[in-house]
Amino acid sequence: MPFFAYKARNARGELLQGVLESADSGAIADQLFNTGLTPIEIVATSKPVIAGEGGWRERLFEEKVRPIDVQMFSRQMHTLLKAGVPIMRALAGLQESAINKSFARVLKDIRESLDAGRELSASLRRHPEVFSSFYVNMVRVGETTGRMEEIFLRLFGQLEFDRDMRERVKTALRYPMFVVISMTVAIAVINLFVIPAFAKVYAGFNAQLPLMTRILINTSNFTVQSWPYILVALIAAFFGFRFYIGTPEGRYRWDKAKLRIPIVGKIMQKATLARFARSFALASKSGVPIVQGLNVVAQTVDNAYISGRIEQMRDGVERGESILRTAVTTGVFTPVVLQMVAVGEETGELDELMDEIADMYEREVDYELKTLSSQIEPILIVCLGILVLILALGVFLPIWDLGKVAIHK
Repeated sequence: MPFFAYKARNARGELLQGVLESADSGAIADQLFNTGLTPIEIVATSKPVIAGEGGWRERLFEEKVRPIDVQMFSRQMHTLLKAGVPIMRALAGLQESAINKSFARVLKDIRESLDAGRELSASLRRHPEVFSSFYVNMVRVGETTGRMEEIFLRLFGQLEFDRDMRERVKTALRYPMFVVISMTVAIAVINLFVIPAFAKVYAGFNAQLPLMTRILINTSNFTVQSWPYILVALIAAFFGFRFYIGTPEGRYRWDKAKLRIPIVGKIMQKATLARFARSFALASKSGVPIVQGLNVVAQTVDNAYISGRIEQMRDGVERGESILRTAVTTGVFTPVVLQMVAVGEETGELDELMDEIADMYEREVDYELKTLSSQIEPILIVCLGILVLILALGVFLPIWDLGKVAIHK
């Protein structure tokens, strides 16, 4: 359908303008009248105006939509919908009261998209930089089940959990990251300045240098001579990796590899499975059939590998297999969780036990985050010790050998 740019005035006489999608200008006028606006001008346009469009200076300096904005939006939508406020009035009120102007423009575009006949999930999907695929698909679950206010409350809780987890991770990684950056800078300084100075001194020995010293000198020479190529290679590798994980196969392989990262991988896996269990319990309580619930929940998981395993469960259930059997074949659930799934399937209280599984995973994630720093520190200490040992052997072994020769003379 074509787009139409309009200018209209509200009940207070304020001038409003935007873009709507409809069959003709008459339908646009009807939409405006129905929302309490008096149209002044309606003209055809080539494309919709969405948040963030404009000059490059405006896009560069405009305030970004923050995760806390989306989190508070979810809480406010839950409160308004629970109070019986129609969704269009709720969005209009939130748009007017929004402190973040960029988010206000997003809400405006969502309202206009709803006016054009789209569903709320489809309207949110127009802004992937603001609303994640998990968020959009959870709203889709709410549309399917008719429990939008509960979905927004769940989203608020999930976003709060994600924000708390990110803050905990940042706090736990602050010291390790400082150590890693310091080690990287030290290695660069040693390779570019320290070792070349020692190499000049060792060149006057006219003797065979130890193996470790020769390795350090050759590494330093390569770094000094080729650092522009190394920098270009690192930048190319970074953008090549970003492009690769942007493809479906690349994202699947990367999401699978992330779960195997020592220490951090198990935290990501448990957090993802907690999100799956919570979403599945909500869909089940809302009366969504298991197959359809698994299909929707698979799209709410922000991990392509685990999403594929959930789709594998869906296919097994469609063939008539039990949820327990299909969960076992995925290979991502712990024995305790599988036991709880078996009890839930036998008693018919799978949704309640799925909530228990989500609670258990979230408690484990909370514990892992509390101990993350203490788990990483021993690894850093060992790496730092190995680095110091290599440098000490490479730098001081020739001096030690020279001292022994001098003593024997």
